Amino acid sequence: MALRQKTGLGMMDCKEALNECDGDMTAAEEWIRAKRKGKMDTRTERTTGEGRVAIAIEGDKAAMVEVATETDFTARNEDFIAMMDTVVAEAMKSDAGDVSANDTITAAVDNIRIKTGENANYTRGIKLEGGAFGQYVHHDGKRACLLQVNGDADADTLKGICQHIVFYDPAAIGPDDVPAEKLDEIRANAIQEAKDSGKPEDIATKMAEGKVRKFLEESTLVKQKYVLDESVRVEDVLPEGCSITNFVRYTLGG
Repeated sequence: MALRQKTGLGMMDCKEALNECDGDMTAAEEWIRAKRKGKMDTRTERTTGEGRVAIAIEGDKAAMVEVATETDFTARNEDFIAMMDTVVAEAMKSDAGDVSANDTITAAVDNIRIKTGENANYTRGIKLEGGAFGQYVHHDGKRACLLQVNGDADADTLKGICQHIVFYDPAAIGPDDVPAEKLDEIRANAIQEAKDSGKPEDIATKMAEGKVRKFLEESTLVKQKYVLDESVRVEDVLPEGCSITNFVRYTLGG
């Protein structure tokens, strides 16, 4: 029963493992792991369209990770959620930047594969350092945002901005953060579209600048209307002296 509770496998599988290992619990667990992992490795081609995102914040450090699996049922399982805690804790130990799976992360995901009989994969992770952080993970665990700021802001304010980011998926923090090539592309397309409709050069140019302004208002975080109160923009929600330096938005599989 102890082996069954630890591995999540059936009574007969656990009995077989103990018989093979002369009743040695530790050896039986390793025997099961090797046997089941070999079996699960033949299922890596199975689609993993479900999963979860998890975030951890400790002082001036934060991490966000994503693990995919086959079904929403498994993604909501307590063991899967506990595994996510292990994975994000390991991500917090890594260097800043993209986080690759280390041995502990790989073992934690392998254990879930063995317990559930489903394919599961560590898909991505990131660690940020410096400043302060806000977070939001949607109730289904499939969408999340990690927000990095300079200055002081309360947790609810930062959470609200994270919710906004999850909902609107802004292209950049502010107008100055949009690549010039992107604006040039919008401008050129708008001018050509206006000319094709018969507008003279000067009118076409003015219309193009209007489209650029509209893009910046609709697509950059600080200029967007705030999702929780559309009478203000996101920049109006930030306390004086607080600025957004980075945000990372995950949508499962995106």
